[in-house]
Amino acid sequence: MLNPFRLSSPDSYAASDRRQARVSLPPYGIPKTPSFPYHIMMGLFLGGQVLMRILRGKVRRNRVMEQMVLAGPGALTPVLMTNLFAGMIFSIQTAREMTRFGAIHALGGAFALGFCRELAPILTAAILAGQVGSAFASEIGSMKITEQLDALKVLRTDPIDYLVVPRVVACCVMLPVLTIVGLVFGVGGGLFAANFFYQVQGPIFLESVQTLLEPIDLIAVLLKAVIFGAMIALAGCTWGLTTTCSKGLGRAATSAVVTTWVGLFVVDFFITVILFHGVKVMY
Repeated sequence: MLNPFRLSSPDSYAASDRRQARVSLPPYGIPKTPSFPYHIMMGLFLGGQVLMRILRGKVRRNRVMEQMVLAGPGALTPVLMTNLFAGMIFSIQTAREMTRFGAIHALGGAFALGFCRELAPILTAAILAGQVGSAFASEIGSMKITEQLDALKVLRTDPIDYLVVPRVVACCVMLPVLTIVGLVFGVGGGLFAANFFYQVQGPIFLESVQTLLEPIDLIAVLLKAVIFGAMIALAGCTWGLTTTCSKGLGRAATSAVVTTWVGLFVVDFFITVILFHGVKVMY
């Protein structure tokens, strides 16, 4: 199988162009979009190449800083607003049910277990995927269509080193930061809603949060954020690098977000089972 991410020599461009010219097109003249399993396989392959380059120290720090600015401050406002109101909604819904059982004093603990473990990391990652992942796909896809990637190869610059690795590192660094900040705002929103609607005192709410929220929960949140950040960047870069034509550019950006969202829930399920429940076999 041909490696679409391999650094080709200038002498191979003519042969590559001849092979692409022989590719059959559908009757309406638009190249076929690679299948979903193909993108999954290419994403895993690209992730392996990125990991090897990071382990070898082939990271362009200036490029990483540029991408961190885009992935961090650019997504801060929607992350804070989403987590704030999600925290208030989750607190109201939880308090409504716990009031029936006379356990309103444990509202903070129940809020912490549900919101801090699961909801905050997923919401933050979803916001970053919609804002940054789609931008990665459209930007790299546009560069491929306009042959800017070929220009990088002519200049002896590996597109993976120059484009993909900085984006992956930036997302892996900034998403945990955004998740923690969003988590603080979410807890603040839940505290406000519990006090305003159900007269739960702040110290009682926070004491319940501190009692049930263990250090492993915070470690799990950070671990999820790092993995989710890598998934967001790899999905966006993979769809961008496999874009076939200008008409498929918008489809690539949309598909990158959808693929990331599906992958987030799948990976989150396995992380939750491993860290909080353990693998049990039922006979």
